[in-house]
Amino acid sequence: MRMLWQGPSRRLAWWWALLTLASAGNIALWCLLYRHFYLVPTGTPGSAADVELMLFLCAAYVFGCAFRSVLPRADVQRICLFDTWLSSVVIGRAVATVAEISFAAQWAIVLRQLGTMAGADTTIIVASVIVPLIVVAQCCSWYGVLTTNYLGNAVENSIWAIAFLTVGIALCRLLPEFEGIVRLGLIVAILGITGYLAFLITIDVPMYLNRWRDDITGGRQIISPIQGLRDASTRWVVTHDFMHWKDEIAWMSLYFTAAVWGSLALCLVYCFQDQLSRYRAEPVAQAWYVKGHYHATFEANEPYMPALKNPTGTTSSA
Repeated sequence: MRMLWQGPSRRLAWWWALLTLASAGNIALWCLLYRHFYLVPTGTPGSAADVELMLFLCAAYVFGCAFRSVLPRADVQRICLFDTWLSSVVIGRAVATVAEISFAAQWAIVLRQLGTMAGADTTIIVASVIVPLIVVAQCCSWYGVLTTNYLGNAVENSIWAIAFLTVGIALCRLLPEFEGIVRLGLIVAILGITGYLAFLITIDVPMYLNRWRDDITGGRQIISPIQGLRDASTRWVVTHDFMHWKDEIAWMSLYFTAAVWGSLALCLVYCFQDQLSRYRAEPVAQAWYVKGHYHATFEANEPYMPALKNPTGTTSSA
């Protein structure tokens, strides 16, 4: 580790230190959620069990990202910062798979909860498809990592873009259904997803496609998944050269900070599920319907009621 702080690699050391610090803070935030909502449970036994599941899913993402922050690696290139078997690409990819599916499951649970509360079928449909989409994305990621074919990574991140485009649509559908702090939270989430999609479309996916084209132009041969599994399990190259990491820093920094905050926020929202109904928007259409229903009922009873006099002295119906 001392070598990491020497010479040109010092910029890399500061980046790693900030990621590690952020991860420690994220773990502390999760521990606060766990202490408040699990050790001191509130609500019905059923809701307590649901909160336990959400805390578990959040923990998988928070601790998984912390592990990958402390021991960063670039999977296809087989590079890492520290020479330890924990830097194995297979271990890192396995941790990432569990963490990312857990993150998708968090979104599915919260979207289903809000969609059911608001009667928003669009949101409920999105909740049912997001986990299958991310599972397919993980398969593409494993293919890219094992075969060292960047096309797999490009497809993976394209699927993430599709998944979160649908999440953004689901959140937009919920906007008119809530008010107050819940609506503000929805707006913040939509803005965050918009930025994430812009990053994927303009930076991340093009980066992997360019690497894929460069490999084709250079005549580099991809390896079979079986060969790749052996290679990814046993080979990792320690490098402190900033140029080897510069293209990875942007997505890793966002992934291990902002995405983790999103996971913690989803957990917090779900833990306050009993309070969300207080922020439902006033159903104007329903109020009109109630008024119309009352008017219809009143007129239906009109034959049995005396005629009303208006100020001019003529009769009128209600």
